Amino acid sequence: MHRTAASLLDYKGFLMASRSSGPALDAPAVPASSAKTNAVVLTLMVAVFLSLLDTQIVATALPRVVSDLGGLDQFAWVTTGYLIGGSATVPVFGKLGDLFGRKRVFMASITVFLLGSTLCGLAQTMSQLIAFRVLQGIGSGGLFICVLAIIGEMFSPREGARYYGWFSLTFGAASLAGPTLGGILTELANWRWVFFINLPVGALVLLVLCSTLYLPARRQKAHIDYMGVFLLVLAIVGLNLLAGWAGVKYDWSSPVILCLAAGSVVAVALFILSQRRALDPVIPLRLFTNRTFTTVVIIGFISGFVGLGLLNYLVLWLQTVLTLDVQESGFVLTAMMLAVVLASYLSSKVIGYTGSYRWFPVLSMVVFAVAAVLFSTAGPSTSLSLAVVYMLLFGVAGGLNSQALSLAARNTASMRDIGAVQGTATLMRQLGTALGVSFFAAVMTSRLGTGLHDRLGKSGVDIDKDGSLSPEIVGKLSAPLRLELAGVYADSFRVIFYAVIPIALIGLVASFLLKDIKLAGRHAPAEPETSSADEGAVLGSAARGNS
Repeated sequence: MHRTAASLLDYKGFLMASRSSGPALDAPAVPASSAKTNAVVLTLMVAVFLSLLDTQIVATALPRVVSDLGGLDQFAWVTTGYLIGGSATVPVFGKLGDLFGRKRVFMASITVFLLGSTLCGLAQTMSQLIAFRVLQGIGSGGLFICVLAIIGEMFSPREGARYYGWFSLTFGAASLAGPTLGGILTELANWRWVFFINLPVGALVLLVLCSTLYLPARRQKAHIDYMGVFLLVLAIVGLNLLAGWAGVKYDWSSPVILCLAAGSVVAVALFILSQRRALDPVIPLRLFTNRTFTTVVIIGFISGFVGLGLLNYLVLWLQTVLTLDVQESGFVLTAMMLAVVLASYLSSKVIGYTGSYRWFPVLSMVVFAVAAVLFSTAGPSTSLSLAVVYMLLFGVAGGLNSQALSLAARNTASMRDIGAVQGTATLMRQLGTALGVSFFAAVMTSRLGTGLHDRLGKSGVDIDKDGSLSPEIVGKLSAPLRLELAGVYADSFRVIFYAVIPIALIGLVASFLLKDIKLAGRHAPAEPETSSADEGAVLGSAARGNS
């Protein structure tokens, strides 16, 4: 760390040079001392922690929120609105950072996040809370992508690998602290403090970064692609609603789902057409002429689909097949999330040391496929220790490629496209997760209803019209029927795991197509790909040579 810091640019000198000789957009901009560097990155991680924490901390307080505000039929939107708001704005904020400067856009993002937090804490109705959660989610999406892009601008890809690993630790800390902190604040103070707690921490982040983060100014005049922003947000919201409602709230053949599907497809098509004509497109289509970037996007989508998309169903598998209670399944899930964090952190360390990300996505897809095969053989008789091993494998698979893909995407970007590149890659992973949840729900629901009727209905058990069992009916089942019910769930989940195997193998094929381009360092530029339209395959070697 200290040896690296000693060789970094004097950042104020960099700013002066950029003002006198034009913006050196391909030169990573790094603070002058290791202490200052660590302070800046640590503060950025605190901002990411706030963004991630709010997906966890609010869940614990929701029962008390419903008790105070009512709106039981709407409470799921408190979380859904936050997630949709964040995913819809990730690529937009990424592009705005490219155009106007990442520090400026970051400050705007955290201001929106804190405003949303304040309004959430003051909400008097469930409808108000949902609307303010969307606003808070918009700020959250900006926080997350701006931090990714700021680290990408501060450091070359290889130097930044060690700091990307901090994302893994931050994710783990938020996942572990969220439910506990939410419960403590709700019990000792009031549920409104799960939102108000963001204000002093966010204010501290603003204060520290205003005085320590220095980034070169971007273009003062830019052509904002308003039509592209509108169409992209429309498409993302439509796809997220489609993923959340199809087969769950509405039948796949219902008019609502059909209209959402058609509208989303039209919005995507119009967005692509608009990007071909825009002067400053939100997602420049020229990025996809770079094979590495395109491959990263595909692998990221598949990883989100089979990784995070399957997460909730793994917990449900523990509770329905192994009949673990909520606390026991929570412990197993915690162990799995720690495996994700550890694999992600260690992989980023190895990538930073070797400069190569090539084999981590390959290994990730292999482990995904192996874990799915093992889970497909599991059932009610599977021991808990063996199930924990299977869960840990899924966690390791998810962690192996999370930072590898971010670093591979960063390695393809010129300084002017870091936000667009990271925003697009993040968006595709999120869309993969959302569509994976919907797909696995449809697969499981179709098999579960048939299994319950065939194996329990004949025994006189009252099956609901939607092909499910109420908790009251489950509580009255005899021991043999409960074992039979666990078998029905095991068979239903087995179909899900069978579906994961070919999807993971597709991801494996895509991973083999990922070129092994060494991460660019300050004195060792990455080897560019052959592409006439790829203006940003690597950092500018001339700018690095001046350092």
